Parts: sequence; structure tokens; C-alpha cells
Amino acid sequence: MDSFQSLTSLLLLLLTTSLLVQPSFSTPHQSLNTKLGFRVGATRIDYGKNLTKLQLVQRSLHHGRARLEMFTKMATTASGNNIQAPIFPGSGDACHAPSVFDQPTPVFDTTKSSTCSNVSCTSDLCQDMNVFKCTDGCKYLYSYGDESSTEGFMAQDTFTFEDSGSGPVSIPNIGFGCGVNNQGTGFGQGSGLVGLGRGPLSLVSQLGLGKFSYCLTSISENKTSNVLFGALADLNYSTSGASHRTPLVQNPFQPSFYYVSLEGITIGETLLPMPKSTMKLKEDGSGGMIIDSGTTLTYLQEEAFRALKMEFKSQMKLRVSESSDTIGLDLCFDLPTEDLSEIAVPKLKLHFEGMDLELPPENYMISDPSMGVVCLAMAASSRMSILGNIQQQNLLVLHDLEKETVSFIPTQCDQL
Repeated sequence: MDSFQSLTSLLLLLLTTSLLVQPSFSTPHQSLNTKLGFRVGATRIDYGKNLTKLQLVQRSLHHGRARLEMFTKMATTASGNNIQAPIFPGSGDACHAPSVFDQPTPVFDTTKSSTCSNVSCTSDLCQDMNVFKCTDGCKYLYSYGDESSTEGFMAQDTFTFEDSGSGPVSIPNIGFGCGVNNQGTGFGQGSGLVGLGRGPLSLVSQLGLGKFSYCLTSISENKTSNVLFGALADLNYSTSGASHRTPLVQNPFQPSFYYVSLEGITIGETLLPMPKSTMKLKEDGSGGMIIDSGTTLTYLQEEAFRALKMEFKSQMKLRVSESSDTIGLDLCFDLPTEDLSEIAVPKLKLHFEGMDLELPPENYMISDPSMGVVCLAMAASSRMSILGNIQQQNLLVLHDLEKETVSFIPTQCDQL
């Protein structure tokens, strides 16, 4: 086999734009044609399982809180304990894998690839890791926000992306972690982890393409989402106007995170009473809001969340459910009807620097007729805020790394 593997389907939880952080930037190790574009499919954790939308959210709560806690610690330190490179369970002489995580997808057998090679300790790929060990190659041991971990060797191979519109695209010398001992749920339902952050080892940085985007289908639908790279990333949408676009903000402590400036929130016709500085990134690296496709809920700084929760209680005109604590979400209401469209749900508008984003009700209210509740898909955070993936449903989230902007474009993601 002359290529690593065809990356036609990736696990959504692992396509995180803020996971896998490194403390510095580096120049991409290859320069690709700026007209190159391709896409890969993405499916969610628990894809295909017979679970309600609320049950899916409940299963993700522990994972989300663990990520929030780890991200908060990492944002205020100049070093991280996460690797940016793609991670794939492997076997064979090149990776010397005696045991890997039990997974439904095939293990990568490096002996069947004529282009796979180990990475030396003196290479840039190895030196860009802040935690590694030089004994018979470049070895690593890393943990992730969902408490998963991986131990293995850094290697290189040719990656082939099949859906480019004009045939397969093969890209040589992509560095990746060949996991020989993988632990935790993060490896249980896919072929591995793919980092989309801005650190030097992420797939985005190694490809050297200036744009990427993703479009997430509804959490309640077993439909494939899309991740788009390069020339396909904007789907020919016009993003020249400021209405869709907001600047990315840099955190010098962790430049791989994609920060945005959230300046205010409107519920219905009420602008929440909080200063613009409430969720501003602070000089010590704390605070601020990041975009993360791997966290389910949106987490808001406590002061902002208290105001939002109080306003929803005032405007929903429904009885607050006594089941909120057992469900695991901060605010639930008793559901008088099975049809959410029959309930007067107040509008939710997020005011980012340079743009306003009005979310549809299904992107922040989760109804479950079987449990008789409708719940707010948001929670409080003591420091950092996160824009989670429920709020990003059916939006093309376009990261333009050359212009340092991110755009949120309403899109029917299952029709791309």
C-alpha cells in the first residue's frame, strides 16, 4: 500500500478545533497548491445509536466538563500536555504495537505501507512536541480533554483524501502518532484523533492550507457532517461582508486555541446586563471564549450564565422542572406538548465583534417528550467560555487562517 489510508470518514468528537494544543507556531513542512481542496465525512460519537437528543447530550456531559477543566488550565500556562498530530492505532514493525485500543475500525498495519517511516528525535516533528522521549525513535505519552490517553511513536506517511471533486488527493510526509497503547472512550468509535488547532503538528498546519471549515448536522440525526479543506472550505460563499465574520483573537499562552470576542447576548428583545469585558480574554490567559467542535454544550462565564438563566426563566412562561439536577443540565422546564415549535421560545442572539449570530431554537433548547422536559443546552464556567457544537449545528464554520477570521454561515449541512 503506497499511502497511509484513505481518510473518508472521521469521528466528530475527534475533529476538535481547540483540542491538541501546542505553545508555538511553525512553518508548514510542505507548500500545497492554493487551489487544492477536498472534504472528508464526519460522524458523531454514538452515531447510529437509538438515543434521544437529550440522552446524547447527557452522555457527553462528563466529557465536556473534563475538557473545560483541562482547557482552562492550559490557557494560562505556556506549555500543554496534548499532541497536535493525527493519532492512529497501529501495528507492525514501524510502530512496534503490541496492544491497541479495542476499536471497530481496522488497525493500521505499517508493514503494508511502503511509504511509512519512523520519525527521528532530531526532526522538527519530534522537536515540536513538548513531551517526548528519545529511545529508539521519537516516543510520546499524551492525555486529552476527555481523559483518554495515547502512548506510541511518531511516524510519517502519505495521506490520501478521496473526496476532492476531481479524484483522490495524496499528500506525502504527514507526521502522525502511531498509538501502541490507547486508553479511554476517545478511541472507542473511530480510527483515531485528528487535530485541527493551529499548533505545528496539527493536520491543518501540516497541510499548509489557509482555510478549513466544518458543517455539523443536527445531533439528533444520524447524518454525516463535513470537514472541508483549502479551496473547498468556503463552498464559494461570499464572506466579504462583515455580517458573517468575526476576528480571531490570539492568546499568547496557547496560540492554538481559536478565540473569538463575545461582547453581549440578547434573549428575546432583552440585552443581558453585563459589560463587554465579562468574557474578554485577560492578560494572564484566562477568560475569553474559544470555538470547540469537540465540546457539546456552550459554557459561559458564571456572571453571563446567571443573567442568561434568569432571563430565560422570565421569558419561557413554563414551569421550571424539578428534574434539572437529575438530568444534569442547569435549567429545564416541564414540557406541556411534544412539539417544540408550539412553545414560545425566546430568540437567542450572540453579539460577536463585528457580527451578530442568531441561533435557531434547536441550537440551544433540547426537548425530550419521553422525559417531559425541554432544557437549555448551556452551562456555567468559572473562567473560560466555550462555544460548543450544539450551538454550531447547521452552520458552516469557516476558519480563514490567512485573514485571521472565523465566519458562521447558516447552511443545511446534510445537503452539502
